[in-house]
Amino acid sequence: MVIPGQTPSDHSPARILIVDDNPTNRYVLRTTLSRAGHTVVEAEDGTGALALLKDADALPEVAVVDVRLPDMTGFEVCERIKADPATAALPVLHVSASAITVDDRTQGLNRGADAYLTEPIAPDELLATVTATLRYARARRRAERLADRLLHLNEATLLLYSADSAAGVARAAARGAAIVLGAPAVAAIISPHGEPTSAAGTATGGKASSDTVVDVRLDARDLPPYHELGDRTGTRLLTVHAREWPGLPHGLVPHGRLTVAVARAKPGRQPVCLAVPAESVATPDDEQLLAQLAQACALALEALRSYTEEHDLALTLQRSFLPETLPDSHLADLAVRYLPASDHAEIGGDFYEALPTRGGLLLAVGDVAGHSLDAAMLMGQIRHALRAYAIEGHPPHDILGRLDHLLTAVGSRLTLTLCIVFIDEATGLLHIANAGHLPPLLRTPDGRVRSVEEHGPLLGIGIPHPVSTVVEAPPGSVLVMTTDGLIERRHEHLGLSLERLESALEGLSSDVEGICDALLEAFPPNGEDDIALMAVRMTGNGRSLTL
Repeated sequence: MVIPGQTPSDHSPARILIVDDNPTNRYVLRTTLSRAGHTVVEAEDGTGALALLKDADALPEVAVVDVRLPDMTGFEVCERIKADPATAALPVLHVSASAITVDDRTQGLNRGADAYLTEPIAPDELLATVTATLRYARARRRAERLADRLLHLNEATLLLYSADSAAGVARAAARGAAIVLGAPAVAAIISPHGEPTSAAGTATGGKASSDTVVDVRLDARDLPPYHELGDRTGTRLLTVHAREWPGLPHGLVPHGRLTVAVARAKPGRQPVCLAVPAESVATPDDEQLLAQLAQACALALEALRSYTEEHDLALTLQRSFLPETLPDSHLADLAVRYLPASDHAEIGGDFYEALPTRGGLLLAVGDVAGHSLDAAMLMGQIRHALRAYAIEGHPPHDILGRLDHLLTAVGSRLTLTLCIVFIDEATGLLHIANAGHLPPLLRTPDGRVRSVEEHGPLLGIGIPHPVSTVVEAPPGSVLVMTTDGLIERRHEHLGLSLERLESALEGLSSDVEGICDALLEAFPPNGEDDIALMAVRMTGNGRSLTL
């Protein structure tokens, strides 16, 4: 029996169309072909044959067409068959008792026929010609189908490796299996954080879009084959009944049996399960394709797991470099917000610092160039050095110079921007030193907002830094310092973004916590960069600080 959608073997019986206006000829041809096991459909003329092909649920594999027909020639019938994309691959075998010259046979073959026989035809010759035609046509279909499947397999693999989440891996696997095998598919995995994730995909006409893939509630650990691999790596294919998998979407498997590929890429990891209806895996090629997809899914999940573990470790390390709490200072009320980029972005080097020192309060916000573990490590080193220089009592511009020298001495390939503000306890003045960072914003009690534009070069390039800028900040003044992750957006000039930030600050209250929340609402994080945001309200309560 030939499975629908599968290419039969070279000697399997075929469905054959006979087109001849002579009932006797049709009888002879039908009898010969039927005795060999073939199924025969008939048409009396070209119009009827073309209509039959257009409306047929299943196309024949060969058309035996008489050259002399009452409404058109067999040559015309052949040309119209070959011109229609739906039937272009249908082999046409011409037969004729009258058009038997070399010119006739040449014309028939040149106009698209795959073979040409002259009557009377010996039964063995007819059957041998049909078999040879089927052998060639089926081999071509197998090659085309395999090439098409390999193309889809490559596309599915690319989708798997571009997925940035466990749910994305499950959806890509289900979609890929549905396309490659032309059947409904279910992928069930365990995410790097131990959560069950699954998706189901369907394909129509050899295609599957994101609309044909849905998330489903399945736990791979509930499927018996999940445990077949034990602790081994590799891939195994098993056949189970759908009722053995609780929660499987109703109607996904019409005949109730599943072929499940279970794959693991690394010992000790949770395997992945990729399931399709058993009837869609009918050949060794089908089995190999399903196994390759499952293995690609396992490898993609392993790559995601490795990235997730590294990202989680780096994020933990990054957070460990930041202050656990803000100091309780009588000079200013402080509030800070730190938002790392999305879970799928690399970690960055944004940081902040607030440190009581002899004679005042030192505030800093900085950003190491790039997004990597190296950036986070450098951020930690700079922050610790900044604290040491500040405790020693160096003014802000001198701290920048020492940090620049440190970067040069250790041969760092990274640069950073850093803005340091020192609130002088004795005078209430702000001493601001800016190394290429976004200018801090100062709102005075009368509501006016200004950017403190004075700045020097960024750190790490060995250029001297100017002395600090001294700014008056009466009690009630508000200072805002931030990294560019808050306001920098693609396709928007940074100057315009800064103007919007100034406008937003004008209408806010003096509550520093509220200011941070309001600015984050006005500039929603886009997930592409970290954000360090500090709001400071000057109290003007000058008295001794205790370290």
